Amino acid sequence: MIEGEGNRNLMCKLVVVIDDSLTVCKIVETCLEREGYKVKSFHDGIEVLRWLMSPEACIPKLMLLDIGLPRMDGYTIVQALKKKPEFGDTVFVMISRHGGMADRLKARLAGARGLLPKPFTTQDLVTLAHYYV
Repeated sequence: MIEGEGNRNLMCKLVVVIDDSLTVCKIVETCLEREGYKVKSFHDGIEVLRWLMSPEACIPKLMLLDIGLPRMDGYTIVQALKKKPEFGDTVFVMISRHGGMADRLKARLAGARGLLPKPFTTQDLVTLAHYYV
């Protein structure tokens, strides 16, 4: 059982990844689960928001969000969750094929801690998780 599971007001050592690429989700899951992290993947913003508001959800410590998602982009998800006090300690990191200065600034303005450009290495993921989780 995950620490805090069943009580969405508790933060748990969970990494949530939101990316419309099944390959990216699988790589992140496999890499971080090998390091002992609990990982939950979603493929669009509406799906993750529904889960986060459900009774079985817990507040993740780290969320990795693709910028270009169907139905709701990563910026909008971060902005929506940052308004909720229970997500005050959650770290949001955008992942994107676009890693320019404008993209980094837009991510920061949305409330993300930073931007991890694609393609990233498994070591980049592990380092990020160790630092924030």
